[in-house]
Amino acid sequence: MSDVEDAVDLILAQWDRERPDLDCSPMGIVGRITQLQREVFLAQRSTFARHGLDAPSFDVLAALRRAGAPYQLTPTALMRTALVTSGAITQRLDRLEERGLITRERSDEDGRAVVVTLTAAGREALDAALPDHLETERQLLEGLPSADRALLADLLRRLLVGLGRVPQEP
Repeated sequence: MSDVEDAVDLILAQWDRERPDLDCSPMGIVGRITQLQREVFLAQRSTFARHGLDAPSFDVLAALRRAGAPYQLTPTALMRTALVTSGAITQRLDRLEERGLITRERSDEDGRAVVVTLTAAGREALDAALPDHLETERQLLEGLPSADRALLADLLRRLLVGLGRVPQEP
């Protein structure tokens, strides 16, 4: 147990007092993950806004950039990497295409398929935002020594894999 207490410790103590018959320990983990999720969301939103982006736009641009030259994926592959519905990915692609950050064209190999391509402007936008995004994440984690970061990353990975969150290739 840590010598530092947070708001979740107070909640757990209250539940222990009011309902000592229940094991409320899951709240200690899930409650903190929920609080961290909000902190991460707010920090990322601020970072992305400085670059004229939002998290969904960044996710699409980053997926295309990670795909490597020629920076193309199908909408279905983008849906898999972003874990969103086809309607959600269509809205994201519409907004990015309007801004000239991506293009959508029929595939040369299969005229029925659509290919999403990162434009030069999209690559510049992503490449400008990425270092700031990484710095934001570093700042969020600066309270933990590197060994604790590695342990936390491993524990979270095991939790997600245990929930069936195994990656699929785009």
